[in-house]
Amino acid sequence: MIKLSANLSMLFTEDSFLRRFKRAADNGFAAVEFLFPYEYKVEEIQEKLKQFHIKIVLHNLPAGNWESGERGIACIPSRVDEFKKGVDLAIEYANALGVNQLNCLSGIKPENISDEDAENTLISNLQYAAEKLKAAKIKLLVEPINNYDIPGFILNSTKKAIRIMDAVDSDNIYLQYDFYHAQRMEGELLGNITRYFDRIAHIQIADNPGRNEPGTGEINYRNIFKSLNKLNYQGWVGCEYKPAKETVLGLVWVDTHGLHQQ
Repeated sequence: MIKLSANLSMLFTEDSFLRRFKRAADNGFAAVEFLFPYEYKVEEIQEKLKQFHIKIVLHNLPAGNWESGERGIACIPSRVDEFKKGVDLAIEYANALGVNQLNCLSGIKPENISDEDAENTLISNLQYAAEKLKAAKIKLLVEPINNYDIPGFILNSTKKAIRIMDAVDSDNIYLQYDFYHAQRMEGELLGNITRYFDRIAHIQIADNPGRNEPGTGEINYRNIFKSLNKLNYQGWVGCEYKPAKETVLGLVWVDTHGLHQQ
């Protein structure tokens, strides 16, 4: 059965971040995910988890200066020390919040860095993170992101992500598969989730075009959910879409697709 997680960086944004936990719980979500927890005290978030009986299934490693447009630093040679400190901080938060998987945003390749240097830096940083997270019993995830939304993002296809994961050569690195990003870059959605199923630890959804609710665009999510059930997918499916209007009004897609929040 499909288990839905509310992405609080995209949903219920009508409220402040800490109020979104209640909104998610009130609308049937047993789990949430989001970009970063680091501007909040651990205790503030712990209180919300306890109060609303909700869990966090995913957040990201620190990714540089998000407000200035950075989308990860793992591929930047001059930021290796910062990356490693970020891994330690992420583990601290994840342990305190009961999070058992963390996503690494690979970053936008700087123009003055060669492809080879950027990839080698990314691989080395992922090796470091994979081992540190393994010791903490946390899975490391990597996510391909389309180059239309984030031009220059170094990890931009499933095939490239798998190649980088192979080079990392760790049993603690997994694919975060986002159907929206995959549709924009490559298509072949059902084929890829079947082909790489054993390497996928987390899934995210949004429709295309627009990155709105499932059912608003070209992706056949009915078939996708059937395929995930057939494959016996046990992970969470993160709702990482932009509501076309207001979050709650848009949740009608859950019923029309025959799903139930867990």
